[in-house]
Amino acid sequence: MPRFVRFECDQRTLYGRVDGDTIHVLTGDLFQSREESGELIPLSRVKLLPPCQPTKLLAVGFNYRDHAEEFNTPIPESPNIFMKPLSCLAGPEQPVLYPKSMTHQVEYEAELVAVIGRRARHVSVEEAADYVLGYTIGNDVTARDLQDPTKQWSVCKGFDTFGPIGPWVETGIDPKAGLDISSWVNGQRRQHSNTRNLIFDVPYLVSWLSQSMTLEPGDVIFTGTPSGVGPVNPGDVMEMRIQGIGSLLNPVAAEE
Repeated sequence: MPRFVRFECDQRTLYGRVDGDTIHVLTGDLFQSREESGELIPLSRVKLLPPCQPTKLLAVGFNYRDHAEEFNTPIPESPNIFMKPLSCLAGPEQPVLYPKSMTHQVEYEAELVAVIGRRARHVSVEEAADYVLGYTIGNDVTARDLQDPTKQWSVCKGFDTFGPIGPWVETGIDPKAGLDISSWVNGQRRQHSNTRNLIFDVPYLVSWLSQSMTLEPGDVIFTGTPSGVGPVNPGDVMEMRIQGIGSLLNPVAAEE
């Protein structure tokens, strides 16, 4: 199944299909009249960008039972939804900026991210999968000391660069079959779980969200993180891994 990227090369921003170490350049974007132009570019020559351009970054809190338990939070009976601003988007290998003027506890959160493929409104759970183009990896970076006790989720999760996603959109995987998910800091594993442990799976989330808002092509849903979140500091390197997709690597840098 296709694997899609968005990238910069020779002062152009393009979409492409990845085949091994080669990108087949696409005309247009991933969502309308997607065709290959015939141009081939080595993957090593490009700068990977966030693989889509969403109108909304939606996210789910406490969607793994063990994560809710580590924060002594009741298991949710319905999805706990929040939004991250578009300005927090970051791409693969882009530094995540540590805003020390406002926080002293920045933490990583490995997450499976669903990418919407076509406009969805009042979609049933049974048909929801047809509205998902594929999946990528996300890191729901969080200023934890601003989240607790003030519960300022939009602020603590919305700083510039606090929403890395990538490296590409993988279309040939099924989270319900079970995908290992983990986070690593400086080469040491910090989180490890499986997408089978999601409380609310992707079809349920797409359907539930589509009852209240229109999901547009390219919109993304951060589906939640398992237990094991913890702090990082400038100079650290965060790597989020999901089976069948690959890894998303971002260094941490002090904000100037």
